[in-house]
Amino acid sequence: MENIIVEKVWLTDTEVWIRITDGREACERFADYQRLKFATPKQRENFQVGDFGIRWEELDEDLSFEGFFLEKKSNPLYDLFIAHPELNAAAIARRLGMSQSLFAQYVSGTKKPSKKRLEEIVETIRAIGRELISISA
Repeated sequence: MENIIVEKVWLTDTEVWIRITDGREACERFADYQRLKFATPKQRENFQVGDFGIRWEELDEDLSFEGFFLEKKSNPLYDLFIAHPELNAAAIARRLGMSQSLFAQYVSGTKKPSKKRLEEIVETIRAIGRELISISA
């Protein structure tokens, strides 16, 4: 996509919106991002706008401007994280030794992991599940 220059960013109760210099507007739903979904309105309002996206430092969440205009396709990782909001994508990325931004791109569908990488991600999540099951009270 061409260089995106944002002239306005605003929030509603359920979405973050951007308007770019050619007049196009786009939004991302908070419900599609676990950290934004469960954030307080005050936490959501505490963001910084950079050259390439929006950053919520306190929430450790980033949205790229380009992503606002990409077609949203469902993918297995996205479906998994939506179905299980208790999963923390940033923590799983750290456990995998993977950049959080790359992992977020895998989850959002803007990048597709190789079959081997997807299997590694799923196995890591399963391992976490096995560890949780083994906890005795």
